[in-house]
Amino acid sequence: MSLNPRLFPFGDAGAQAAALRAGRIGSVELLRAYLDRVDRFNPGLNAIVADDRAAALKRARAADRARARGEVWGPLHGLPMTVKESFDLAGQPTTWGHPARRDHRAETDALAVQRLKAAGAVIFGKTNVPLNLADFQSYNEVYGTTNNPWDTTRAPGGSSGGSAAAVAAGLCALEFGSDIGGSIRNPAAYCGVYGHKPTWCIVPKRGHSLVASPGAEMDLSVIGPIARSAADLDLALKVTVGPDALTARGVAYRLPAPPKALKGLRIAVWLDEATAPVDAAVKARVEAAARALGKAGAKLDFRARPAFDPAHAHRVYNLLLQANMAARRPDYDRLVAERARLGDDDHTLHAQALRASTASYRDVFVAQQQREQLRWAWHDFFGRHDLLLTPITATPAFPHDPSEPMPARTMRVDGAEVSYFAQLFWAGLATASFLPATIAPGGLSPEGLPVGVQIVGPEMADRRTIWLAGQLARLIGGFVPPPGY
Repeated sequence: MSLNPRLFPFGDAGAQAAALRAGRIGSVELLRAYLDRVDRFNPGLNAIVADDRAAALKRARAADRARARGEVWGPLHGLPMTVKESFDLAGQPTTWGHPARRDHRAETDALAVQRLKAAGAVIFGKTNVPLNLADFQSYNEVYGTTNNPWDTTRAPGGSSGGSAAAVAAGLCALEFGSDIGGSIRNPAAYCGVYGHKPTWCIVPKRGHSLVASPGAEMDLSVIGPIARSAADLDLALKVTVGPDALTARGVAYRLPAPPKALKGLRIAVWLDEATAPVDAAVKARVEAAARALGKAGAKLDFRARPAFDPAHAHRVYNLLLQANMAARRPDYDRLVAERARLGDDDHTLHAQALRASTASYRDVFVAQQQREQLRWAWHDFFGRHDLLLTPITATPAFPHDPSEPMPARTMRVDGAEVSYFAQLFWAGLATASFLPATIAPGGLSPEGLPVGVQIVGPEMADRRTIWLAGQLARLIGGFVPPPGY
């Protein structure tokens, strides 16, 4: 058999899986084809940082034998894919970029990995991350730096940067990442692929943690798919969504079906915010996506906003984010000592981040109560609007910047220097209030770099946001392979 160029390497995972189930291609054949691309292109990208091809080939052979017997494991039967380095994959390292964990090996698979395998996936590798999953880039002392396939002098995003780069370059069929500050959405935008941040907790994170498993569900954080089509996001979500064993006796998630048509769909559009400026090149692509939906029959509203102060909402999100991110750091005591040395008159961004990172339980409790007010404001908003379109990044992918300290970094937005972390605002809109958000490719900037469009919906309306991403592909185009791959 030979691989159809429309199917491989940049075809949809769903189409590849259908061909595998039908016996038109073999799992070993497809896996070896992807591994050949990994050997050819990964040295220049450093997206896939650990692979277990021997175990993957063994599973692929078993998938082919099962198919020959008429046995189908599931909708991903025999499909070669990778997962973010932060997921436990039995026998493989889980370092989160920490040099002290270089020799760590996971004993069991993360629950999401178990579910992907139960659906038939052949997971052959893991993709790169930044230290502690805490950057818009993906580099660390353990694995080095991941490059963007559209321009290797630029970052692929973070923290699922290796994930998005691998999918964009056609090194795997599908990926699974994680997101607390845009870590699925930011790389998807920078690399020109699709990504989905699910409603909080509908895909359990057991086995995606630095603490011994099972650990408590971390506030804000979610895990979800990165792919080359909206349909693939929907497929991956379906096979991973569902409660963990503790609540499975009485809990099931029935996500509402997506709309049937664009006509009459009420879409709000939020293009810019004073505290989180967006480059004109990004705004232009988000607005063009919105206008295309309007031309297709959707009702657009460029003034609609939820009933809260955006600056207040971001402060709530930032405190919860920093407190949760810091709590999992091995050097937390150092942060506490550093905060103790701050002067009362120190209100720099670094000082603000440090105070949030070491917030008291009382501070976090108050922020959580304020978050509930935001959730109800969104609930009211989505009673009047079906979906919201926004940017997710301030700019297209930026040049690698490993400078320290990280809070001192800046980005150039329309020629002005802007805080590196200002763009967290766009991620936080959905994250703080547990909302689903899907990234769709919005086309290229004038310099030829991908721009992503963020689609936000009400809690549990994951299939609605993914569906709209698919509609955008029909109207303005979807994934485009980066040149040279």
